[in-house]
Amino acid sequence: MAFIKTIVPEDAEGELKRIYQDLEKSRGKIAEVHKIQSLNPDALVAHMELYMAIMFGKSPLKRYQREMLGVVVSAGNRCEYCVNHHEQALLAYWKDKEKSRLLITDRSELELSDADRLLCKLAEDLTKNQDQDYSNHISGLRDTGLEDRAILDAVQVIAYFNFVNRMVLGLGVEFSEEEMKGYKY
Repeated sequence: MAFIKTIVPEDAEGELKRIYQDLEKSRGKIAEVHKIQSLNPDALVAHMELYMAIMFGKSPLKRYQREMLGVVVSAGNRCEYCVNHHEQALLAYWKDKEKSRLLITDRSELELSDADRLLCKLAEDLTKNQDQDYSNHISGLRDTGLEDRAILDAVQVIAYFNFVNRMVLGLGVEFSEEEMKGYKY
């Protein structure tokens, strides 16, 4: 149960009702992460615009890489809600449940390209923020052939998921199996 009041779609009016209708049309359904923001429709819209730009906008990063980063960050933050949502999205690309489980539990056993492995390491280290100097991460990513735009996009994905994980955890958004059904990934 969320820690704050939320407005469910059936009770939404005006602008929030239109936002919910648009989300349902584009995403297949309204997620709990959307409902938790229902008291501030302007911020909900801005959040979704940022999400769409970072996760679906034109980028040298592949879609699976963005979802992979979201899963790594969310696992590092122990955000079950986001891990489950974005693991499902990642499975649309990987189509291998064991591979996605290893991404969450033991990447040392996971076959990844050098670039993907280093992207995951950056996501993990930046999320934990144990080191204030990430220049070696950036150099390593460049050495794999990633250009600066791809690195920028990766850091934006990592930062975005840290933001959303904290909102989900801080406001008590709960995961349920029913929550996972009906999304357009």
